[in-house]
Amino acid sequence: MDVRIQQSVLAGLARRPASIEAGPFLIGIDPGTPSPWINYATPRPGETITAGDVRLLADVFREKRRKPRLEYVVTCAPALEPLLTDAGWIPEARRDYMTCTPGSLTGEPPGIEPLASLSEPRTDEERAALIAAQNEGFGGPAAAGAADVARMRRLQSDGGIALMAVTPDGFCVGGGEAGPQAFGVSAVVGIAVRPRFRRRGIARAVTSAITRKLFATGTDIAWLEASGPDSWRVYERVGYRAAGQRLYIGKS
Repeated sequence: MDVRIQQSVLAGLARRPASIEAGPFLIGIDPGTPSPWINYATPRPGETITAGDVRLLADVFREKRRKPRLEYVVTCAPALEPLLTDAGWIPEARRDYMTCTPGSLTGEPPGIEPLASLSEPRTDEERAALIAAQNEGFGGPAAAGAADVARMRRLQSDGGIALMAVTPDGFCVGGGEAGPQAFGVSAVVGIAVRPRFRRRGIARAVTSAITRKLFATGTDIAWLEASGPDSWRVYERVGYRAAGQRLYIGKS
């Protein structure tokens, strides 16, 4: 399972507008944003990694004017972390990831109507509304930039999913996304609800609907990460179960 999830991460980075091979690492670069949450690297599972490879990785990031940063499934490169910390990299977080299969998916959750209905954004205006809701849900600036909208449009055109929860008067209160499947695996990301609309079943409904869409189009495994106990419980109710751990690590 860990290798399949790591391959999914690699496939996602390969779809960045300017991905770069750096020895045993793949760096996903998006020229439209300096965000370290979008511009990061991951190792290819099972490859030998040396201290020289780590130095090369940091050099490439600096050349591209991006913060050196990695996200990876720890069992796919068990000897990597000591090489990184010896070179001054600092762990940011260790996050358990959860997986769901068609067999573990639970029954459909209670509907969220009349509070809101679910739909896919079809216009850039709708994409901007979804991104603004996600940004507020994650505590960031509400405005959606042109590069953010283009990124979501590209995700959808590549076969990914974006889903928004919209009130009857047209206000987007939350939503989420999933990347195009690779090797039968797809990552569910960006599940967020505006604070004043939480605890009404919206996050569960969005997660369930996205996961069902993935399975209906041939995905075998959907995976995601929970940001805390509340979201963990939401995902468990959909049918996600703890499966492994990923390391986030960066260098100033």
